[in-house]
Formats: sequence, structure tokens, C-alpha cells
Amino acid sequence: MSLFGTSSGFGAGGTGVFGNTTTDSHNPMKDVEVTSPPDDSISCLAFSPPTMPGNFLIGGSWANDVRCWEVQDNGQTVPKAQQMHTGPVLDVCWSDDGSKVFTASCDKTAKMWDLNSNQAMQIAQHEGPIRTIHWIKAPNYSCVMTGSWDKTLKFWDTRSPNPMMSLQMPERCYCADVVYPMAVVATAERGLIVYQLENQPSEFRRIDSPLKHQHRCVSIFKDKQNKPTGFALGSIEGRVAIHYINPPNPAKDNFTFKCHRSNGTNTTTPQDIYAVNAISFHPVHGTLATVGSDGRFSFWDKDARTKLKTSEQLDQPITACCFNHNGNIFAYSSSYDWSKGHEYYNPQKKNYIFLRNAAEELKPRNKK
Repeated sequence: MSLFGTSSGFGAGGTGVFGNTTTDSHNPMKDVEVTSPPDDSISCLAFSPPTMPGNFLIGGSWANDVRCWEVQDNGQTVPKAQQMHTGPVLDVCWSDDGSKVFTASCDKTAKMWDLNSNQAMQIAQHEGPIRTIHWIKAPNYSCVMTGSWDKTLKFWDTRSPNPMMSLQMPERCYCADVVYPMAVVATAERGLIVYQLENQPSEFRRIDSPLKHQHRCVSIFKDKQNKPTGFALGSIEGRVAIHYINPPNPAKDNFTFKCHRSNGTNTTTPQDIYAVNAISFHPVHGTLATVGSDGRFSFWDKDARTKLKTSEQLDQPITACCFNHNGNIFAYSSSYDWSKGHEYYNPQKKNYIFLRNAAEELKPRNKK
């Protein structure tokens, strides 16, 4: 079967030939399972860049490892290699040519993994866990940006043990994104800083948070000219803010929406509100996916301000997500995120990464 063509078949609606098959709550959307997933909660996922032939997926986990799979066109996944840190891996990214993967860990180091030689070497050091890592490719420089709980944002040229630059932040780095020439970092205490990366990185603007609760994830979006123009920011309170950097009409153009909440319309019962764990924009359509601690993913059109789809509920939170370079594959990971504390942790539960055909479901409804 071709995973990334159209899927059809018996039981696509959740009931199989022999009655109800939806008891399989770990994969209610019947998506493709990635083979040999990590042995502990999955923290981050990243697909290879368009410069590489084929599709390779990287996943980092709380088992201190980073794994690489090849995703074939028929949906088969082939484990290729893995590397270790000495603490949980919190973030991963690719170099623009696809030859290297960068990994950030609670062991206070970041590493560069050369996929051709399968060697990993340390390229960065902080005084606290490194929460975010991004590759920056500028016309006059390239470097790795690391954001840490030590309240610094550092830039490394991968060849020197010392950073090219270190910028102080008001608080611990919780999430970040880079689309050259823009970077955005969200910190503890609801801090929000935009950086410009041309010539050399510098602070561009501090923004009062549009959200009232702890920042959890951030993702930059582009305009029709493919230039970064704003970002989506998710919080632990089931809400996403769409924020433009220089909107014509800030009061109208910037908005927030609720998501990842239970019994939405029923006002008589209290609402369960879940964290938004990750946000990813579709590389072709500019629509977005959110995933949450409620165990669902949702697809949204920010321009039409509509929801395109919400998944069935998985039996575990969804911790990370990403699209491949052409937007045909949506990857998402299911594992415990400790959002309900240790008493809800079940070590018997496996962790999963699922792949879904995303070509159709993320198209805007009325393409202008």
C-alpha cells in the first residue's frame, strides 16, 4: 500500500469487518507506526530537509537517545542509527544540507551528529540543560543556536569550544524557533523575545505575552513571499496565540484560540484543559497542526480562523509533531508527558511515533 497516496479499505471509519476495532486506543487514527520507537517519552521530532533525497526522521527521547529512521514511500520505516547523550534529549534539528543532526540535552551539552560517518561530537556547553537547538544559515555565516535553562542564548560555529556570541535572556528558555532572518524565544515567566539574524544575531523586540499562562511551544509562520512574518505560541492552558510582528492592524490581526480542551460546548460540567505540546506549520499550505496532552492532534487554518480536523483521542498525550519537507507526511509521537504527575505514569505503556498522510487534510477549505 502506498502510505502517501490515498488510503481506503475496510474499517476506515473505526469499525472493522468483525465489529468494533476502536478498542485499539493507542492508534485510533490507524496511522503507520514507526518501527523501534524510543524506550522512554519522546521529546522531539524532525524530518530531513528538502536538499536530501528521500525522507529521514529524527526523534529524541528521555531515554537519552536520538534515533534516525528512513521513511520509505510505501510507509515502511527502517531504523538507521542512533546516538546517546548522558541525559534526556530535549531538542533536535538538521543542518540545511541534511548531512548533520544537532542534538540538545539535559546533560548541558549539544552535539553534532555526522550521519555519513555516524560520529557525534560535542559542539556546545551550557551551565544548565539545553532546551532548544536550531541551525542558522545566513548568507555570511552559519551557526547553531542553543537556548538553555541557564538563561542564555548561545551561537556556535561548531568548530570552536567557545560560542561566537552569548545573549542574556530574562528567564529560562522554554521553546524557540528560527526561520532566517528571524528567531523567536519564549521563556519562563511568559517572556517573549524576537531576534533578527542578519549580519549577526541581535535582540529585535521584547513582546508582552498574548497568553496568560506558561509558554510551551512556538512556531514561526511565513507570508505569501515566504518571509517570516509572525509566530504561533502555545501555552499549558489549551490556547494558541497567532501573533504578527508588524501587522497592519494589531488589534484585529493578532488573536488567540482555545484548543485541546474537553467537552467544549457543555458549560454545565467543568472543562478539562490540556497543554499544547507542539505546533507545526504545513510547508506548502501554511495551515498548522497542534498536538496536546489530551492525546489529540488538530489541524487549523489561521487565515480563515477555522479548525480543519481533530483526531480521535489516543490513550496517551501527544508530545511532539512535524511535517516532512513537502508536507505529505505528518509525524506525531505518543508518550507520557508527566502532565498529570507521577501517579499517572505507567512504565508498561509503550511510546509510539505515527505517520499520517497529510497531503489533503491540511488544504485550506476555500482556496482563493
